[in-house]
Amino acid sequence: MAMLLVVRSKVSVMAASRMSVPLAVVVVLSVLLTGAAHAGPEMDPYKILGVTRSASQAEIKKVYKRLAKEWHPDKNKNPGAEDMFIKITKSYEILSSEDKRANYDRYGQTDDTQPYGGARYGHPHDSFYFDESFYNFPFNSKNHRDFTDSKYTLHFNQYVNDVVPDSYKRPYLIKITSDWCFSCIHIEPVWKEVVQEMETLGVGIGVVDVGHERRLANHLGAHRTPSILGVINGKVTFFHYAVAKEHLRQFVEDLLPQRLVEWITDKNDVRFLSSWHELNKPHVLLFDQVPVVPLLFKLTAFAYKDHLQFGYVDQGLSETAELQKQFNINTYAPTMLVFKESIDKPADIIQAKGMKKQIIDEFMTNNRFLLVPRLVNQKLFDELCPVKQFHRRRKYCVLLITNDEETFTFGNHAFLSFASTNNKEVVRFAYVYQRLQQPLCDIFTQNKDSEESTAQVVILERRNAAGKALFKPVTAWNGSEEDKRRLLEELERLQKDPSILVHDAVLPELNNEFASMFVIRWIYASYDYLSEVIDDILHNNWREMMPLLSLIFSALFILFGTVVIQAFSDSSEDKQTKPKAKDGTKAENGSPGTGAASRQEDNRPPKKSFVEVTELTDITYISNLVKLRPGHMNIVLVLTDASKNILLSKFAKEVYSFTGSMTLHFSFLNIDKHGEWMNTLLEYAQDAMQIDADEGDGGSHKMDYTGHVLALNGHKKYLCLFRPVYTGEDPDGKSSEDEGGSAGGRSRSGSRDDHPPRRSKRSRSLSTLQIHHKLDRLGLWMERLMEGTLPRYYIPTWPGLDKITPSK
Repeated sequence: MAMLLVVRSKVSVMAASRMSVPLAVVVVLSVLLTGAAHAGPEMDPYKILGVTRSASQAEIKKVYKRLAKEWHPDKNKNPGAEDMFIKITKSYEILSSEDKRANYDRYGQTDDTQPYGGARYGHPHDSFYFDESFYNFPFNSKNHRDFTDSKYTLHFNQYVNDVVPDSYKRPYLIKITSDWCFSCIHIEPVWKEVVQEMETLGVGIGVVDVGHERRLANHLGAHRTPSILGVINGKVTFFHYAVAKEHLRQFVEDLLPQRLVEWITDKNDVRFLSSWHELNKPHVLLFDQVPVVPLLFKLTAFAYKDHLQFGYVDQGLSETAELQKQFNINTYAPTMLVFKESIDKPADIIQAKGMKKQIIDEFMTNNRFLLVPRLVNQKLFDELCPVKQFHRRRKYCVLLITNDEETFTFGNHAFLSFASTNNKEVVRFAYVYQRLQQPLCDIFTQNKDSEESTAQVVILERRNAAGKALFKPVTAWNGSEEDKRRLLEELERLQKDPSILVHDAVLPELNNEFASMFVIRWIYASYDYLSEVIDDILHNNWREMMPLLSLIFSALFILFGTVVIQAFSDSSEDKQTKPKAKDGTKAENGSPGTGAASRQEDNRPPKKSFVEVTELTDITYISNLVKLRPGHMNIVLVLTDASKNILLSKFAKEVYSFTGSMTLHFSFLNIDKHGEWMNTLLEYAQDAMQIDADEGDGGSHKMDYTGHVLALNGHKKYLCLFRPVYTGEDPDGKSSEDEGGSAGGRSRSGSRDDHPPRRSKRSRSLSTLQIHHKLDRLGLWMERLMEGTLPRYYIPTWPGLDKITPSK
């Protein structure tokens, strides 16, 4: 019995195990199917944007702008900000498109979830559907790169040689991408739509793969993927907003200069059309009913800005009714008019409901010159009168040499009338002002010395790019019928026999008559550049802005540091010149070298281009000497009325290098007026007077102090004395800065003992010395003064200048 139970139990265990296998398979399949069914993330664009299903486009756009600004990865540092920003952008793409929104409202499907829903209808990968990215990641690899990437891929040389020069005629929109760029997948649908639209408008498209063109990416300043940038006039501008079709379109429009198209109404149409003579360009008017200038028209204006002037007329405004009536403009389709020399009648017209770029380009190319344009620069001359290439492609130019005075007006109008009735393909008419293009006109005129009283017509043919041309002067032009008949005969002869152009010459390059407008263009370019810098700063594009910001902050730091150092140094000087009372007492009792060292620090480069010297009189005596601030000195030159001009000029040259010091003041004393003051001062300074006694032969005659210089310290009551250098008399060139010192005194005494006759000679010839040589060694004496090595002669008090009787 026991055996039977055991056997049955084993059988039941085996049966249970057999039943568990199908059950496990069912559970696993259910889990996988559930996972496959929910592999695509459910994304509700209404819930993400926080709007109702009945929200209008204006409400959706307003909410989107607010959320995009809030969750932009550059401004929101939240780790999930980038994913949320992508969801917001994707939701806006769905709800902003009527077709995508209707598809989602009807089927609950988006572009991301739709492939997963289609898996139930049979997918090549058996029972389970995985996106192709599960097996083959579509990250712009070489084998599976998007069509736009392969068609518009740019290389460094291609960008430098082709894109940059072409960007002066049309803007370029460039995408920066790389292999394994997950974020690049999200912008791909929008990029495709924008490329298809912009390419038809004439915008250049480019794609740069960072993995293969690192040099070009660094040249553009693109350091992250994906990035979108624009290139115009060789300048790179980065796109900072959410990748949406409307934003990219606005970005391209913002790349264009602001003054390409002028708004025209009944009030300014005459002024606009009449400027053809000043600008030397035809004028184009576009009539349309939209309240903004179409992007296609702006791009056309940018491409032909060197040849045409553009204006836009909004037919929906009441201020343009007279203009529409004048030119009989229909409202059912856009109309484009070209005006040349006549402002009352258009030279050409085009009207179409959907204007294509090819039609507009052909229209502009055929009307890019006036009937008789003025040669204002070499570029226009090359386009109007090209160099001969083949025998059957000869181009002849009929050139009127004239001027802009009123006497030439009739002849100029007659030439324009003749050109309008004889417009042949091989002949171009133009005129030139002789006073503005004199070198060119001197070659064509037969008599260079003749007065510029009559105009002249010349037929020419250019032979090579070096300037060689064949020409023939036809006739003096007054605009008469005889002149027209003679010119017509010459043109008919030219068609039969080109050899009638018998003269040859090498033509000089034309002057650029619009060169004066360079300043205005530079101002506009500076304004555009500053706008770009401000835009980059506002959008926190710090990595691209780092070189410029580094330069700006470095300049500000250097400037600020210089100002601060200068301010602190000035304040320290003021503190040194205003010491405390006890510090001043200590300085008086201190060694002479201490004060001299502080003055040596004040020996700075001059701040002025002149030396300010004041006369020491009874009025300025107190402020310039007696009450002079502590630490300051007054350098006084002693002179006479006769030597005043010569000595002051020499004095200024010698002391100019010391005028940078804030503690030195410069004055002069007229010894003819204040001779007794000088004697009294030297009597107070016994040591100095002793030296003068030795020099003056014991006081046997009146001492001549002309050319002496005194360094007076009003606060400490001492002076330093400079004696003139007697050049021509003293061959050793002894300087008086040595005089007054014991060593100097002994050397001079020894010299007198050895040469007694010369001593009397020199004392007798003081009046005959050359005055301008007396201050030759003053500069060296000033250096010793600043070093503090000169002897100082202290006095008990300063003698009063007003009490001294002037010497007669």
